[in-house]
Amino acid sequence: MTDYFEVLERDGAARLAELRLTEPVTTPALVDDHVDDAGSLWRAERELPDGDESRLTVLPHRGLPAGTADEVADSFAVDYPTVDYPSAAVVSADTAADHGADAYVVSDASGSLGHGAGMRDLVLAVREAIPDDTGLYLSGVATPRNVATLAYAGVDLFDTSRAYVRGTEGRYLTTDDAYFLEDLDEFPCACPACAKPREEFGREDCAAHNVNALEAELRRVRRRIRDGRLRDYIEGQARQDQWLTALMRELDQQYGYLEERTPVYRGADLDAATEDTIRRAEIQRFAERVTTRYRSRFDDHPLVLVPCSAAKPYSESQSHRQYMDAIQFRGHIVSMTSPIGVVPQELETTYPAQHYDSVVTGRWNADEVEFVSEVLRRYLERSDYPRIVAHVPDDYRPIIERIEDDLDAPVEYTVADHPTTSESLGNLRDALAGESAYSKREREHNTVRALADVQLGDGAGDELFESFRTTSRYPKLQVRDDDGEQLATQVPSYGTLAFTLEGARRWDESDAPTKRVEIDGFVPHGSVLAPGVVDADEDIRVGDEVVVEGPAAYAIGRAQMHGAAMVESTRGEAASVRHVEEM
Repeated sequence: MTDYFEVLERDGAARLAELRLTEPVTTPALVDDHVDDAGSLWRAERELPDGDESRLTVLPHRGLPAGTADEVADSFAVDYPTVDYPSAAVVSADTAADHGADAYVVSDASGSLGHGAGMRDLVLAVREAIPDDTGLYLSGVATPRNVATLAYAGVDLFDTSRAYVRGTEGRYLTTDDAYFLEDLDEFPCACPACAKPREEFGREDCAAHNVNALEAELRRVRRRIRDGRLRDYIEGQARQDQWLTALMRELDQQYGYLEERTPVYRGADLDAATEDTIRRAEIQRFAERVTTRYRSRFDDHPLVLVPCSAAKPYSESQSHRQYMDAIQFRGHIVSMTSPIGVVPQELETTYPAQHYDSVVTGRWNADEVEFVSEVLRRYLERSDYPRIVAHVPDDYRPIIERIEDDLDAPVEYTVADHPTTSESLGNLRDALAGESAYSKREREHNTVRALADVQLGDGAGDELFESFRTTSRYPKLQVRDDDGEQLATQVPSYGTLAFTLEGARRWDESDAPTKRVEIDGFVPHGSVLAPGVVDADEDIRVGDEVVVEGPAAYAIGRAQMHGAAMVESTRGEAASVRHVEEM
């Protein structure tokens, strides 16, 4: 149980938190000036320090290097006491466990520097062994170049020791390189240490600069976490060193670790500027949900594949308005795009489909072709369209042709030169001649059901909304039962459904998977704090709709932590509450 570390905001595995000392420290941060080390037990027995709330006290410890044999680690394990002041326990990747401390110092972290897979294994092993609301402290590893990627991995606390020592050795550190001091005629920095004339600048000044550069980079990291855009920064910053690129990609292979910690929606846009964007957790999750949860309810109509647009949502773009004018609701529109994959028209507002911006070159690279064609193949395996009309430019065709031989429905290409020319739009119009049009009611009902499928689980749309009606206008549909009682509202910013209490009960009583938070006997007003959570479903993600229930109240709201964190944490907001009823 921690009383002195609270997670405030989450951006994937990275967290903005507060180390609650007398003078609070916002993390990720340097903590050299806030730590007292009670000493190593290898040298001598140590008295338990008195400690106080002004400092984070590292309890007496035995640090173990990387590769220590299990029997040795077991023989010299430390039994950490419970104390009433901010404390840290020293652990290794192999011995990490919950010791009731507020932070955990990893003794063998330096052994993984320079090794992407090794650092990934170390961070994941410790992060998953200690409570979610405790700080992870890697000592002696941080530099201006690597600290952002380490924070992205889930590290909270750092110190200046490595950066300072490198300065005394004559290495001038920046976010993109480590220069030999004697090779620099001019400093690429304007910090106070670098304000000295070059001829007066010595190694102590170099060390001071390195510390300044490290602190500046951590400020940038905290700003990026607040904005929900650390990954955008990492995709560029990690390329400053091969092992950091490897670490980022190794983390991407740990989908379960990142996906659990990644919100289902963000307020920030997503920059799709590198080939690594495809491997982001939110991209992979959207593709997985479209191909395993979503199911087209327009199978009586042809599928019309169209290219994406720069404007979002797609239906508001000039090009898509031209497509829709030609189609006249006679075909089901699905947009093809990198890095998202495929986006059925009902999901055009669902995060991240209307929240990304990609680099447009007119050419697809091999990874993009492989990813989008595979998503399209999996999508079509769950569909039963009688025909496929591909209204796409030439650079899209290889994606479809890659899977065309495996399709049951024939593909007809309608673009002569460019999708929006009169000839191409005429071809599209002619290809759909004789097809019946679906109604506005059918379109809106299918949208509601599709949102429920993707948000709640396969089949949830039919299970919850067999009979209902809609009011208001897309993309702000209100969902009501046959008696006019409101059940849910479409949230246009993120493409999700926000339930009322009546909608929550319908969800709760259905066979659709319910995401539930069990609380103690109190009535929440505005929010549920983690200490009040008794249990929570493990598949809850930040931003999910959750049913909150306890002996005294029944409520509906949104998760502010993932499910495991709700159970593990002793501080912080577990869920915001929209509607509540006293029992």
